Amino acid sequence: MTGLTASRKLDHLNLCANTDVAFGDAGFSDVRLVHNAVPECSADEIDISTTFLGRRLNAPIFIAAMTGGHPDTAEVNKTLAAAAEHFNIPMGVGSQRAALENPNLADSFTVVRETAPNAFLAGNISAVQLRDHGLEWAERAVSMIDADALCIHLNFLQEIIQVEGDRSGVGILATIREACRELSVPVIVKETGSGISREAASALYDAGAAAIDVGGFGGTSWAKIEKARASDKTHQMLGDTFLEWGIPTAVSVFEVAQVGACPVIATGGLKNGLDAAKAIALGADMAGMALTLLPDALKGKDALFSRIETLCGELKTAMFLTGAQNISALAKVRYYLTGTVREMTNK
Repeated sequence: MTGLTASRKLDHLNLCANTDVAFGDAGFSDVRLVHNAVPECSADEIDISTTFLGRRLNAPIFIAAMTGGHPDTAEVNKTLAAAAEHFNIPMGVGSQRAALENPNLADSFTVVRETAPNAFLAGNISAVQLRDHGLEWAERAVSMIDADALCIHLNFLQEIIQVEGDRSGVGILATIREACRELSVPVIVKETGSGISREAASALYDAGAAAIDVGGFGGTSWAKIEKARASDKTHQMLGDTFLEWGIPTAVSVFEVAQVGACPVIATGGLKNGLDAAKAIALGADMAGMALTLLPDALKGKDALFSRIETLCGELKTAMFLTGAQNISALAKVRYYLTGTVREMTNK
């Protein structure tokens, strides 16, 4: 028996793979990098390597959390891990709750470290589960994949629409603060589609977060997914009503980057290397992608490798056209804001 949590994880993967689960505009179409007609650098010498939480990486591309927790998800996690190892880029696994509840399901996660012995890997547990089960669960999640960091995810929009969801956010900041203080690895706090505001970022920085993943609006919509899973009209209508809830990713990156000095990961609706370049110019340190990579990951290693090579090529092209020789220079590139992003950032 795989259990209800494991079954739900497979539902999520199948919906993401076979239906249109994206919704909204992440805001990157409102960001235009300033073209440099005299770049004074060579396209062949553009350096996209970077440092994240003390680890030197070949590119600022983060394979964001997708799946795990069901036997049928092991193969795609193995493919994703192979890419993380090959390209020396970080990878986050999906929520490890199912395997923490039932250790027989751990193989869908342990395969990641087996495939990527040298990659930067991030474990994943929800803030609610951490609050309810304590640090022992967090350390088990870290140990399961020999993680270099632990993502604590915030998904209250999903939870309130999900039929089986948790409905209390009480004590979450105290839980995160304790984890940041006591865990054996750095803590990355991540949203899962609704974004992180300036105020929330400030509270998370104060709690000790080593990095913040904005998980903004405009990519995978968990309101849409849970609406599709719901069989009752109440939760279906709730999903409909809150389809547009959240902070666009570009806006969230801008706000979070203004607050503190710890690294920012931009996830939520990034589709290509140009979006990654725009995110870094707005203040992100890493550009995370999940749904963008999933179709190729399901096809196999060759397709995924080709996709990531294309992403890196697009990023380098954007850097060349702005005259940015390296990622530090890209972070200082000037940009124009238009439309909704300009209105929301008051810039």
